[in-house]
Amino acid sequence: MARYTHLFTTADPVPQLRQSLAETLKSCDLNLVYEDSDYLVAQEKPGQVPYLQLATVEVLITPPRLGKGESKVDLIVKNEELALQRNNHCQRVFEVVNQAISEVDG
Repeated sequence: MARYTHLFTTADPVPQLRQSLAETLKSCDLNLVYEDSDYLVAQEKPGQVPYLQLATVEVLITPPRLGKGESKVDLIVKNEELALQRNNHCQRVFEVVNQAISEVDG
């Protein structure tokens, strides 16, 4: 199983952050399959790559604690493909999603 993760912090309010992340995932041509106040799951649309290579993106938002104004965001991109090559499909999806998020956050 291929799995790539990224942790970042942001000062954006959680509702605005969640909405921005949902829109960003959709802009990456991903289907939002689950959405909660602090958790998002999106999947690639079938048809472009073999089933085992379809990537799933999970985003977990940890709201700010008392005294700290920043939320933590855990981004996980995974699929069932064995990551035998450095440049595999899951890695490419991870890079696309990461780049899109950094452009919105930047």
